[in-house]
Amino acid sequence: MATTETRSEAPHRRGLLAPEPIAGLSAVVTGGSRGLGLLIAAELADQGCAVTIAARDAGELDRAAGSLRERHPGARVRTAVCDVRDAAQVAALLDGAAEAHGCVDIVVANAGVIQVGPAEAVGENGFRDAMDTIFDGSLHTCLAALPHLRRSAAGGRLALIGSVGGLLGVPHLLPYSCAKSAVAVLAEGLHAEEGGRGVTVTAVHPGLMRTGSHLHAEFGGRQEQEFAWFSAVAGTPLVSMDAERAAARIVRGIRRRRPRIVLTPAAKAADLAHGLAPVTTTRLSGAMARALPGAPGVPASGADPAGAGGDRREGADVRRPAAGHPWGARLRAWGSALNDRAARRFNETPRRSRPGES
Repeated sequence: MATTETRSEAPHRRGLLAPEPIAGLSAVVTGGSRGLGLLIAAELADQGCAVTIAARDAGELDRAAGSLRERHPGARVRTAVCDVRDAAQVAALLDGAAEAHGCVDIVVANAGVIQVGPAEAVGENGFRDAMDTIFDGSLHTCLAALPHLRRSAAGGRLALIGSVGGLLGVPHLLPYSCAKSAVAVLAEGLHAEEGGRGVTVTAVHPGLMRTGSHLHAEFGGRQEQEFAWFSAVAGTPLVSMDAERAAARIVRGIRRRRPRIVLTPAAKAADLAHGLAPVTTTRLSGAMARALPGAPGVPASGADPAGAGGDRREGADVRRPAAGHPWGARLRAWGSALNDRAARRFNETPRRSRPGES
């Protein structure tokens, strides 16, 4: 008996029952040259997708593509140099993937930056950089991807990589939290709007993961101390997650067309606590903030009257704590060994990265 089910209804109904096979589909991953983006691309290749990875650095992309082909002989992997802050470049990225593979079925907006330090030390420029790359980059990717995804015969899938930092304000990560919060709202709203057009939108909110991103995060304020606590916490097994396992769960959620994924027990607990007791959660965040390094004093001369923020340096440049801070070296040595190992495995090479990469 012939079915009257429309194309836009079928994928959603199937997705409620079991993960759909994605072998043979075309996928695009921004921020795909290293870290979580590279691992998501690897998982998609594992599932039989033709994968386009995009980032700003051509050398990193070449190394990433080489590692994917080595892991998956015969995998269809292409690269595209793209600055997600530039809407025209993102449009060209999606058009190129569609031309190369005949269509675009899955898009993962992952590109991002991380600024660590007190708000006054990171300053206005830090907030603008985060919004430009994380939110504007996600927005550009969504707007360029949706026309392609609506034409997908398999029913398009769009995943936006947010963070638990976008579900509540995290001290010393406020630019990142603000931008990821905007991404969370964008994903939720697009999921509602695209529901009748055959496209599912998944909001992904990971907690801390061992990707090696501490070497590319930008640190302001008391940079050595900020690097010490961030690299230690991000690499501690009890509060962080193995990045390969996270990527597998993300792709499984995309296959199931889930509207929302929160990863790590700590992230789920924080999300639940903030929803049930936001005042208490905010007070606990305040207690945590008081334990973090304070911001250096602003000169009385008003050298930074606009609050633009001081210099920020990448973790690869500040990872050796300055003389006079032996506790920082001990803290980092305690918690960051696994994260350092992940950096070597996931193409997080200790070189200066640029905004728009992840």
